Amino acid sequence: MLAAQRQELILDRIRRTGGVRVADLVESLAVSDMTVRRDLDVLEARGALRKVHGGAMAPDGVRTEEPGFAAKATRQADEKHAIARAAAELVPPHGAVGLSAGTTTALVAEYLVDVPGLTVVTNSLRAAEVFHRAERPDRTVALTGGFRTPSDALVGPLALASIRGLNLDVLVLGVHGMQERAGFTTPNLMEAETDRALVEASATLVVAADHSKWGTVGISTIAPLDRCDVLVTDDGLDPGSRAVLADHVDRLVVARARPGEGNGS
Repeated sequence: MLAAQRQELILDRIRRTGGVRVADLVESLAVSDMTVRRDLDVLEARGALRKVHGGAMAPDGVRTEEPGFAAKATRQADEKHAIARAAAELVPPHGAVGLSAGTTTALVAEYLVDVPGLTVVTNSLRAAEVFHRAERPDRTVALTGGFRTPSDALVGPLALASIRGLNLDVLVLGVHGMQERAGFTTPNLMEAETDRALVEASATLVVAADHSKWGTVGISTIAPLDRCDVLVTDDGLDPGSRAVLADHVDRLVVARARPGEGNGS
């Protein structure tokens, strides 16, 4: 088992129970005491947990909980539609585009179905299904392999192997949180690793994130704010936060939400 997989299992245990004991982890993960303590040291250095005598507990202030896709899809639905529409307009016809996993990026896929000549690389099962339902002969969709997360992302060594070596014109990245110090973050260590590979493969990074993501810090940083070429958010973001983001990203796009759009009305 890879270190990132072990560490994600440790964090999952902490999410469910609030804490872990070193002795229990040694037994359940079938590794040495030293390996477990090394994993705990790494996670504590990242701010993901707090070590205590004989084990570790969840820290204050850092998100390690990862809601499922269905739960997240109902949040800020109008705003996500507005953001997805604006983000899709940044994707050039006949281009190579990457789509990360997430509820907003799955909506971006819906707005991209009529864009001609796209080659799409995604680790999102939901986005791939959108393109499959709207099949067209001039589009190629490559779905990475990997382990499935609660947000319907494919992650891990198979996902990384399929992304590395690619050259994408643009990546539309969904994130769990964004903050001035932490940058763009996610609560899933393995998903962060896959997202970082997508970022590295892309010439242009477009981040699609609604206003509720501002100030939220997930356990793992995908990229700093200044790596972002275009940040697409919604008009629910307050002026002060917009000013902070505008100082860091190359371009800030504020999409206007249409009331009721997210429920189909």
